[in-house]
Amino acid sequence: MPTITQIKETKKGRLALFLDGKFAFSLDEDTFAAAALHEEDEVEEWRLEELRRQSDTRKALDKAMDLLSLRDHAAGELYQKLCRKFDGPSAAYAVAKAQELGLLDDAAFARRRAAELLRKRKSRRAILDDLTAKGIDRDTAAGAVETLYADEEQDPELTAAIQLVQRHYAAKLVAGRRDQVAAALARRGFSHAVIRQALETDQT
Repeated sequence: MPTITQIKETKKGRLALFLDGKFAFSLDEDTFAAAALHEEDEVEEWRLEELRRQSDTRKALDKAMDLLSLRDHAAGELYQKLCRKFDGPSAAYAVAKAQELGLLDDAAFARRRAAELLRKRKSRRAILDDLTAKGIDRDTAAGAVETLYADEEQDPELTAAIQLVQRHYAAKLVAGRRDQVAAALARRGFSHAVIRQALETDQT
């Protein structure tokens, strides 16, 4: 059985375990205290694996808290980011704990994100695609967009398209390159009906 040859506190306040003279992994203070480990203890392999799992789970939770301190995240987005560094179960535990603490609210996140994208003159389709890419389920994303659009007197998508034409594509229209402008708006996700209205409005 491996033997704990050294226990050393790290700069981040964790306890690093050295097994048979080599660094193995580190534990947070609570997990370390509960494990009641001491130097010269022999530790069975199954217990070491359990401690490693607990170590990764706590690290994933700490990382989740760090990410959420920087900005809001959707649950799916947070899970995706955590999975870049941790295994699925550890990432899922961290997300579930954040939800339990009231730090994740996909519906509220979707509403705020949709409003932010609308201010940036994004199309309805672009907003929906962005929300789903953030891990928001399709129904929640669609609900956020519908709520946002219902609060506006004029069609927000048409307003966004008109503003884009006026601010970015006016010179091309003057030069007679209407088809290029229409294609550019289509690439941004605007519907053909909205594009036609935006171009007609700009010419009136």
